Amino acid sequence: MPLAIFDLDNTLLAGDSDHSWGEFLVARGYVDSTEYAKKNDKFYDEYNKGTLDIHAYLEFSLNILAKIPMTELRLLRATFINEYIIPMQLPKARALLKKHRDTGDHTLIITSTNRFIVEPICEILGVKDMLATELEQKGSKFTGKVKGIPAFGEGKVHHLNAWLRDKQLTLHRSSFYTDSINDLPLMLKVDKPIAVDPDPRLLNEATIRGWEIISLRK
Repeated sequence: MPLAIFDLDNTLLAGDSDHSWGEFLVARGYVDSTEYAKKNDKFYDEYNKGTLDIHAYLEFSLNILAKIPMTELRLLRATFINEYIIPMQLPKARALLKKHRDTGDHTLIITSTNRFIVEPICEILGVKDMLATELEQKGSKFTGKVKGIPAFGEGKVHHLNAWLRDKQLTLHRSSFYTDSINDLPLMLKVDKPIAVDPDPRLLNEATIRGWEIISLRK
């Protein structure tokens, strides 16, 4: 069964769920409206340029999760999904997922965004299998720390390899869709890398290597 792998943010969604979650917390008054927003935008800019220090970003972004009770977090997440994520949906992305499912491919979403945020998004997209940055918990609360290796850059390859061993699958005839130069390590592992509305650095890389380039927004 061929494996069709998808990045989430700015690939299947017309936006970045992780950055938008930060904007949502600012709008709701859970974090400082000036300083937090400034840092959130700075990290997002570094991500887009392919220069993000993922550990520094996660230390910044996950800290707030340890300060809010889980019950309240879940209510916030539901509001966030309705107000921010639903409008980011792309009809062409849904059609692409359906095309792969109809041809018998095994679909998988792999994202650097944390599992708490992306689980309901994957449910909306109808994708059962997902790999994401895992969060450490103590009892019913998040600690604000990452559990294991973040699913970012080479970390995506690490998580995928473990998942493949567990599922007894291979990358034979596999494809991977992404917008970001940060995903180059995984693109180099699959049989068919596809750049989706790529950032400038990935567009250049895909052009040089002769990779397929598509848009799910136009």
